[in-house]
Amino acid sequence: MSKIKPAKGSPYARILGVGGYRPTRVVTNEVILETIDSSDEWIRSRSGIATRHWASPQETVAAMSVEASGKALADAGVAPEQIGAVIVSTVSHFKQTPAVATEIAHRIGAGKPAAFDISAGCAGFGYGLTLAKSLVVEGSAEYVLVIGVERLSDLTDLEDRATAFLFGDGAGAVVIGPSDEPAIGPTVWGSEGDKSDTIKQTVPWDEYLGKSGGEKFPAITQEGQAVFRWAVFEMAKVAQQALDAAGITADDLDVFIPHQANMRIIDSMVKTLKLPEHVTVARDIETTGNTSAASIPLAMERLLATGAAKSGDTALVIGFGAGLVYAATVVTLP
Repeated sequence: MSKIKPAKGSPYARILGVGGYRPTRVVTNEVILETIDSSDEWIRSRSGIATRHWASPQETVAAMSVEASGKALADAGVAPEQIGAVIVSTVSHFKQTPAVATEIAHRIGAGKPAAFDISAGCAGFGYGLTLAKSLVVEGSAEYVLVIGVERLSDLTDLEDRATAFLFGDGAGAVVIGPSDEPAIGPTVWGSEGDKSDTIKQTVPWDEYLGKSGGEKFPAITQEGQAVFRWAVFEMAKVAQQALDAAGITADDLDVFIPHQANMRIIDSMVKTLKLPEHVTVARDIETTGNTSAASIPLAMERLLATGAAKSGDTALVIGFGAGLVYAATVVTLP
């Protein structure tokens, strides 16, 4: 017989509050066109992006996260010292160690919570959400702060016609806490490592640092058509699996919040999933660009702030990207 005391947490977990931060600088397509041979019409038709936000030197990964976290905590009605864990998903915090989560936890006044970073690209928010749910239900933390944050402008090759217009900066955060009823469904997640080269960093850090000079700073590159096909066809299947796992149909949905990768991908997924007209679809990419791990919480925050979605709505969220990795689940909006 085991001598280990069984874990005891909440029967369920839910999103209690959400907050977002977008850098003050708004970058139009005209600015992007200063370094690539393209047009505003082409960028809009290929991606749906009209503007994006780029961070100033003062708007660091930590600073943006602190701002978004403060809003999420206030929205949830949870004090910083009640946070038992801080999970940060990012690919653009350039220190290998320590984790930026520890700095953020200190700056928001969270005391001594567990704090760690994860790297799951554009699926990172879904990964963090799943881990947070497990911590609350298992009893390791009563409240968990999940942050998706990126400064992708630091990893953008402004001369790369295929990607220069895609990326933006920002931070989104949610507070996960106890619930008396199911409010975060089972997560359908996974990876397809055989496709890892379709989205990647151009040069590893050690190779870049070992060169004599003159080489471009590492940037994110992708095989656009391959990524598009994978996202449209394979991720629609994953989204349907998440609906099935939650025991609902598309008719039961109120909101669809996919990773804001590309407007054409979003529209194609809506069509493939046969979402009813009453379902509100997040299209935050038009004014925010692709912010990777931050895109889903930022889109969620905007939908709620504008009244396009409301508290208690049932939402399907799905993230997908570099790895290739993905994560999808159904949630009740805070």
